[in-house]
Amino acid sequence: MRIEQHPILEFKRGRKVAFEFEGRTLYGYEGEPIAAALHDNGIKVYRYSLRHNRPRGFYCAIGRCSSCLMVVDGIPNVRTCITPLREGMKIRRQRGKEKLEL
Repeated sequence: MRIEQHPILEFKRGRKVAFEFEGRTLYGYEGEPIAAALHDNGIKVYRYSLRHNRPRGFYCAIGRCSSCLMVVDGIPNVRTCITPLREGMKIRRQRGKEKLEL
């Protein structure tokens, strides 16, 4: 699921880190967007829409839309396409607006 080689672009990766997605331990590279790590692990649905509860996934990849909003470390509405992955993050799908977990 990950582009390993490209004729023009160079991919510099941080160290491999573990993070939690809905109770499962997954792995990605430190500093890469959370959405990229999820995509590489086969996760395609990031949230469910407010009105019709429809699945949403990777769309614009530049932080302009709301398709990649997820709950990260208890904070809802995190744009995972532009948020860097860190060791030990706890990530889950978002349903509707969600509320801050305290």
